[in-house]
Amino acid sequence: MHQPDRVSLREVAPRDGLQNEPPVPTADKIRLIDALSRTGLERIEAVSFVSPKAVPQMADAAEVWAAVEKHSGIRYSALAPNLRGVQRALDAGFTAVEVVVSASETHNRANIGRSVDQSLAELPDICGLAREQLASIEVIIATSFGCPFEGDIAPAQVARIVEAAEAAGAGRVAFGDTTGMGTPRRVTELLDAVDTALPMLMHFHDTRGTALANLLTALDRGVVEFDASVGGIGGCPFAPGASGNVATEEVVHMLHDMGVETGVDLEALIRTAELAQEIVGRPLESGVLRAGPRTSLTPKP
Repeated sequence: MHQPDRVSLREVAPRDGLQNEPPVPTADKIRLIDALSRTGLERIEAVSFVSPKAVPQMADAAEVWAAVEKHSGIRYSALAPNLRGVQRALDAGFTAVEVVVSASETHNRANIGRSVDQSLAELPDICGLAREQLASIEVIIATSFGCPFEGDIAPAQVARIVEAAEAAGAGRVAFGDTTGMGTPRRVTELLDAVDTALPMLMHFHDTRGTALANLLTALDRGVVEFDASVGGIGGCPFAPGASGNVATEEVVHMLHDMGVETGVDLEALIRTAELAQEIVGRPLESGVLRAGPRTSLTPKP
């Protein structure tokens, strides 16, 4: 198995995690982001600039971003669904923005309110606007491994969006397993189909327990950038059954035991997962949060 020396993780709990929860007070969002900034993470997706009617959990995005601690060495980013959202993110001061497009026509209409072709047609303007303001654009391709409405997604559909993103001037592409339909086989098939010079990132959900296996498969194929969510919180309001991003502490726990560096302090991350659990007010599903790292021993009888 191919094993890199280091992997880059992007924490998505403040955005992808909290968007699927009942609205959280602004002060708690700020507390969570500030705590994550002290764990050694090098990338944090902080907020999204979306319709407050569609996703009321993110209505305070600009307020949250204005108040959080900005640590040097951390790349903070925002997600946006369209040109208007990207402009709002840039106006708020972000220099890194993720734009989401679904590989599934049905999901894109439910999530973005437009066709896939309409979303792709806007990408050149989005990338041009970002270039003018010295910002970078990443295109996240949702439902890359399957759609809850349409079923399997042909890798060629995903590859078409990658080509459009590269032609538009995007700086990175990400593949979202929006409802946890991915398997190692489907990760392999997608990577076989995609031919791009752009950096690639994987975003796995653990809805069906395959996230770590999928991550290892992508790692073996040379992917070294991954999304994860502290405590495993997250999902998609427009994707039924999409509970559970892969937990950041589970990813870090596994990679560190393999000898792969992440730069993240696991103990600090677990404490932050406990904070996330307190904020959402329910038990989270992360095994490392519940049981601790494998080095946590039980007293002898």
